[in-house]
Amino acid sequence: MSDWIETPQDLRLELRTPDFMSGVDLVRRIAEVAEAQNHHPDLELGWGYLRIRLSTHDSGGVTERDRRLAEALSPILETLRA
Repeated sequence: MSDWIETPQDLRLELRTPDFMSGVDLVRRIAEVAEAQNHHPDLELGWGYLRIRLSTHDSGGVTERDRRLAEALSPILETLRA
């Protein structure tokens, strides 16, 4: 989880993707994990990048739910580094 930037409002991560469809596939894989945890990130996708923001809106900031989701997403996100 070391690449995530934590602010009082959210956890943030920006990833570079080789192309748009790689980003689309990554979003689909993130969505599966998020749905299983019933905790959904804000995602911003464009050609060559994906921005992820985790926040517990009810609490107005970062909670343990956000940290757990970030940790659960780590294996998926590591595939970009391979």
